[in-house]
This record gives sequence, C-alpha cells and structure tokens, in this order.
Amino acid sequence: MPIPAPTPKREPILTVEDLCISFPGAGSERKAVSNISFSIAEGETLGLVGESGSGKSATSLAILRLLGPSARVTGSIRYAGTELLTLPEAAMRRHRGREIAMIFQEPMTALNPVMPVGEQIAEAVRARHGGLSRAEIRGRVVESMRQVGLPDPERRLRDYPHQFSGGQRQRILISMALVNRPKLLIADEPTTALDVTVQAQILALLRSLQEQHGLAMLFISHDLAVVSQIASRVAVMQHGSIVEQANAADIFARPGHEYTRRLLSAAPTMRTDRSRPLARG
Repeated sequence: MPIPAPTPKREPILTVEDLCISFPGAGSERKAVSNISFSIAEGETLGLVGESGSGKSATSLAILRLLGPSARVTGSIRYAGTELLTLPEAAMRRHRGREIAMIFQEPMTALNPVMPVGEQIAEAVRARHGGLSRAEIRGRVVESMRQVGLPDPERRLRDYPHQFSGGQRQRILISMALVNRPKLLIADEPTTALDVTVQAQILALLRSLQEQHGLAMLFISHDLAVVSQIASRVAVMQHGSIVEQANAADIFARPGHEYTRRLLSAAPTMRTDRSRPLARG
C-alpha cells in the first residue's frame, strides 16, 4: 500500500501525489516508481533515500520533466499550485533553472570541459534573463561564485573545470543552480564523490544558502548519515515505493520499517561490532 505524505506544517511549494514512472521493457512496461506521494514546504529539506535503483533519480527527473520520451509518467506533480505534468513545454522551460534548479551528482560530467566555468554559469543567467547586459551578467556570475566560497572569482571565472578540485567543481554546480535564485533545489547525490571533509563543507554551504534564501530542497542520497545532517524529513524508497516517511529525528531514533532498519544497520558507527558483518540492504 502506498505511504501517504504527512501533512506539512506549512503550505507546500511542491506536492507529488500518486506518481508512477514506467519504461518500455521486453514485452511489457517496467515500473520504476509506484504511487509515491510527498510534499516539501518553503525552507524545508526532504531527504529521499534508498539504494541504487530504488527510483530516487527517476523521481527527480520526472519533477523537471527531463525523462526521455519513452517514459510514461502518471499522477500529479504540483509546483506552487501549478500542475507540471500537463504544463506546455515552453512554460516548463521557464520553470527549469529559474523556479526549480538541480545539482547533478558528478561535476565532471555535468560541466563542459572546454568552456571556462564563468561562461558556463553565465549561460544559466542568459537562458533566464536575456535582457541583461554583459557587465550585469558578469556581476551575477562573480557574486554567485563568491557566495558559494570559490576563491578569487574575478580571476578564476576564466579557468576551466579541470583546474579546480572536486569540492570546488561541486561548488561551481551549486553556483550554476542558484545563480537565478530558484525556490526549489533538487540535489541528486551532491556529495557522493567527495571525501568526508569536503562533504561536510558542501553540506554546511547548502544549509547556509537555504537559510539565506528560504530554499525548499529535495536532497537525494543513498547515505543515511549524510541525510541525517541536512534533512528535516525523510522518505525511504525501496523498489520504486516509499516504504516509510517521517520527521528525520523519528526515522533515525525509531525506524518503523524493516528496510529502514537495514539501511541504518549497514552504516558503521563507533559502536559497530567489527567482528560482525554489516547488514545488507
């Protein structure tokens, strides 16, 4: 039975109801997501967790309508009261990047290796604000790079992605996502490829930017330890379904579903008995 989305304390900016996603398979459709529902309010972070293949990324791409034409998507995705699934493509393009932005998992595949990073951020500005002058666009780019903690942005905006560290490249993606001041940010495994120190810096940066701008955030991860540091609520996905959804404190203190308990047991802590194998999801 689908897990109903809890009633948010504030008016939700994003509401997903009975979302189903399927793809054509050998002789029949393969369902990737089955009747999931959740909502996110302004200034809130929902952590969407589960192992690889559970349907997390397909859900995020469905929100932005970035799934391929072969995907069959049903249900409802409402942003600020507007139904996105039936929105004309021209209107949907106006939402992408301006109202809803996404941070992708791997910076080196998301960034163009032969284009200076400043120009890549500038492209995001020009796509949403065509009437700005070159000086105004450059000012927005520099300010966005400075806001995410990139050093000496006036000089480094002419550098290429390979000239930055992994953590700095992730900051560039965050800058690109936030330069147009979206109201909803989708972060798809944004810290997976980073070491724990840089990971902590990126999480702190996202929390700070969220507080400054009142961002609603969908934070997607397979790592419950990461989600525990940033999410106010958590939805746990298994095989395309949400099996548990509650406040983060309740999920981590009193997990109700066996799959959630296995995910928690699979993450080692200082109290883990090293003589026993970790639980498997």
